Amino acid sequence: MVPTQAEVLAAPKVVLHDHLDGGLRPETVIELAAEAGHELPADSAEALRDWFVAAADSDSLERYLETFEHTVAVMQTREALSRVAAECAEDLAADGVVYAEVRYAPEQHLEGGLTLDDVVDAVETGFRLGERRAADDGRPIRVATLLTAMRHAARSSEIAELVVRYRDAGVVGFDIAGAEAGFPPTRHLDAFEYLRRENAHFTIHAGEAFGLPSIWEALQWCGADRLGHGVRIVDDIQVAESGEVTLGKLAAYVRDKRIPLELCPSSNIQTGAASSIAEHPFGLLAKLRFRITVNTDNRLMSATSMSRELSLLSEAFGYDLDDYQWFAVNALKSAFIPFDERLVLINDVVKPGYAALRAQRTLADLRPGPVSPRSA
Repeated sequence: MVPTQAEVLAAPKVVLHDHLDGGLRPETVIELAAEAGHELPADSAEALRDWFVAAADSDSLERYLETFEHTVAVMQTREALSRVAAECAEDLAADGVVYAEVRYAPEQHLEGGLTLDDVVDAVETGFRLGERRAADDGRPIRVATLLTAMRHAARSSEIAELVVRYRDAGVVGFDIAGAEAGFPPTRHLDAFEYLRRENAHFTIHAGEAFGLPSIWEALQWCGADRLGHGVRIVDDIQVAESGEVTLGKLAAYVRDKRIPLELCPSSNIQTGAASSIAEHPFGLLAKLRFRITVNTDNRLMSATSMSRELSLLSEAFGYDLDDYQWFAVNALKSAFIPFDERLVLINDVVKPGYAALRAQRTLADLRPGPVSPRSA
């Protein structure tokens, strides 16, 4: 039974791939832009929201990334960063997210004179504020942070050191992002080797706009714990007309090793990695029991939320509450927080949350319906 909208919203969700600078409220962008003197392509919240989505619907990762020029431009002060982070936590919690790993690139927020440490401090302050506000509203959430280095730049070692420096203050991992073509992850091998020596976690954007070589390098050269997107692993899977499935060596390795895929369906369509939700490799990868997770990527640019992503997947593939629970547990198994903390979220939050939804369904089925006039 496909969940109702109320059930989708109430379902406990876990997101591992959500960009801070891709999830601002349009109203906030407008207010911060006015304070910063930054010119925007639209002057009303509705028109700006529409512009971001239209600009991101380009079938090109490079064009998609251009939209961030406006959000990053208004995130150059402590106050702005803290506000955006707090609102991010509140918005995710309002959507039923109970655990989130939100990523951003500190090196992109230095135009106003902040240091890398200033940026991290401001964002962590905002997340803690947002968590408190969400808890006060009866929607508890835990937000952890991934620090991203831009793959076309040369600051990845600095950002990796920042991850280790703040690992006990909310930062749980490292990432590289940006245009894949021409900027292979091996350019940042020093950063990944440092992180491994420091027993730190990292994910790598790979297998989104670029194919199998990007995934192979991320795993076999760099040692990524997870794949950011990783949707192009489907290029190493053959499905015969008979329905027989053959996995190539890399796809088999990814499945056998239970390497998590941070799949972002709506975003993948915008960047041309998939043509529609119904034709998205998510369905095949789920059927083959890869370690799949559902993610938003950039909520503003895709006009999406975790609830919307789940609803779209249900419409395409018929997923039910049991599937939602599987996705959430997959994500928590793959999270970068300590094992015991993951277990608490799985056993005390996610599983009881879905059990309650199923119990509500059972009660609704047992309730007597209205008495028909003919049977009265």
